[in-house]
Amino acid sequence: MSRQALWADSALRAAYVRQNWDEVFRRYRQLSGLSQQRLGELVGLTQGYVSNIERGRHHVTSTEVVARIVAGLEVPSEVGDAVQNRDLAEWAPGPELRERVAHAHTTGRTDLRTAERIQRVLAEHRRAEDEVGGQVLWPVVRAQLDAITNLIPGASGKAADTLLLLAAEHAHWLSWVAWEGGRGRLGAALSWADAAHGWAVDGGHQDMASWVLRLRSYYMLKGGDAPRALRTAEGARAVAGLSPAAASAVTHQTAVAAAAVGERDEARRLADEALRLALMVPEEADRPGWLYFLDSTRAQLQRAAVAYACRDWADAAAGFRDALPGLEGYPRDHAQYAARLVDAQRRV
Repeated sequence: MSRQALWADSALRAAYVRQNWDEVFRRYRQLSGLSQQRLGELVGLTQGYVSNIERGRHHVTSTEVVARIVAGLEVPSEVGDAVQNRDLAEWAPGPELRERVAHAHTTGRTDLRTAERIQRVLAEHRRAEDEVGGQVLWPVVRAQLDAITNLIPGASGKAADTLLLLAAEHAHWLSWVAWEGGRGRLGAALSWADAAHGWAVDGGHQDMASWVLRLRSYYMLKGGDAPRALRTAEGARAVAGLSPAAASAVTHQTAVAAAAVGERDEARRLADEALRLALMVPEEADRPGWLYFLDSTRAQLQRAAVAYACRDWADAAAGFRDALPGLEGYPRDHAQYAARLVDAQRRV
């Protein structure tokens, strides 16, 4: 594996953003299989110096040493840029992003290898968020988005459409992480969602356009505005040409919103439809990248969640109980569904 390929690892990127050099060295060596001696040769340090850094006995403060680490370990530019933004106070998208995207579909040629690499990295971040935390990865993903939007003005046709989808995926991720930061960041979350939806529509990506509307519906429902959440989910569901996985995700959201406004029979019908659609694409490769998680276990849990919302306690408890063992690799989500199981069992 090349040195740059190692930087797809979210834990390594997060350690670099925090400037935790002991973690950077240990994680890099774990991924690469290098000895302390060999890593020291790459960065121009002795084996003893590397050992002291890993043990926390020496703290890197010299800009010269940092420069050696960046060059020797081939730190990608967007990861280095992220360090400059780790104390970013402004969570909402700036106007410069929209300006760059506005010049899409011009003439020119763009090397898409950078975009393809960043696409793979974003997939790693999605999976690592449960363990590493979105707040830590925020500046990394924000810098990645800058790298993508800088490529767009030089692209045209299918290349521009590909970049617009990748920009929309990043903006969606940033919206979610901003929303998780609390109500004080809701405006920023909605701004990122608006940007993601616009870029998805511009690039002709129906699945992502629907998914972002589904996200807005989720925010509204959590904010207590169930009627508006239902209308938004229905709009997302009406997007033409959705893949089965994308249709399943938005149908589930519509079901939850329908239950919240008291339309329980419709919610149950939609829950069954969402499950049927999800089971049509059991293989991850057949689903959009951001729906990697929507396997049969998640589909069953989502159906149980609708039963819970409809106060069908016995059905909900049975669904949670049967599917929870398949969620062991996702501690945060497992805890959430386990709590619902306990509550549903109490109410039976």
